[in-house]
Amino acid sequence: MSEVSRLSGVFFEPSKAFTDIAARPSFLVPLILSLLFGVVYITMFSQRVGWERMIRHQQETSSRAAQLTPEQREQGVQMGAKFAPVFGYVGILLGVPLTLLIWSAVLLGIVKGVMSVPLRFKQIFAILCYAGLPGLIFMALAIAVMFLKSPDDFNLQNPLVFNPGALLDQTTTSKFLYSLASSIDLFRIWTLVLIGIGLKAASGKKISMGGAMAAAFVPWLIWIFCAAGLAGIFS
Repeated sequence: MSEVSRLSGVFFEPSKAFTDIAARPSFLVPLILSLLFGVVYITMFSQRVGWERMIRHQQETSSRAAQLTPEQREQGVQMGAKFAPVFGYVGILLGVPLTLLIWSAVLLGIVKGVMSVPLRFKQIFAILCYAGLPGLIFMALAIAVMFLKSPDDFNLQNPLVFNPGALLDQTTTSKFLYSLASSIDLFRIWTLVLIGIGLKAASGKKISMGGAMAAAFVPWLIWIFCAAGLAGIFS
C-alpha cells in the first residue's frame, strides 16, 4: 500500500491497512502529522484564547487555589502564563513521542511477554502512530470550536463534547469524577479500537480479536483510574 492508502485505510479499511503496516512498519509520516497538528493547535490556542485565561480558569476550579491570597493567585497566574507555552510545545514535540515509546513498551510486554505473540517493538510503535490519526480530526474540530466560541468559554482540557465530562460542572464536580468522565472520550476509544485492530492484524491467528482489544483497553483503564485518583488528591 502507498502511504496515502495507509493513511486513508486507517479510517476506512483498518484491518487491511494495519496488516500492511505490521508487514512493513514505518511511523514517520503519521508521527510528523501528529506533531505538526499539535503545534498548530497550541499556536492557535495561544493566539485565540491565551494561557493566562486558561490558568485563571484552572484557579477558579481548584480548591487549593481558593486558599491562596489574591496576590498569591495573581503571582501564580503571571508565572504560569510565562512558562505554560514552553510546556505546551515541549509536551507536543517531546511528550508525544515519549508517550508513544512508553506505551509501545507496555503493549510489547503484554502481547509478547504475557500472550506469547512474537511481535517486534517497531511494529507496535508503528501501530500506535497510525492509530493516533483520529487525534488529527479531534484537533481540527477543536480549532474550529475555538474560533466559533468565545475565548472565555473554551476549555483546553475538554474542548469538545465527546465525553461525559463535558456535561459536568467542573467547579462542583469532584476532580476524580471529572477526570474519569473526561477520559472516556469518543476519540480515545476510537484510537484504542484501532490499536486493538492493529495488534490483531499484526498477530494473525496467534491472538483473538477479544485478546487484542483487551491488550489495548486494560492498560488504558488502569491509567485513567490512576490519573483520576491523582487529580482527586492534588485538586
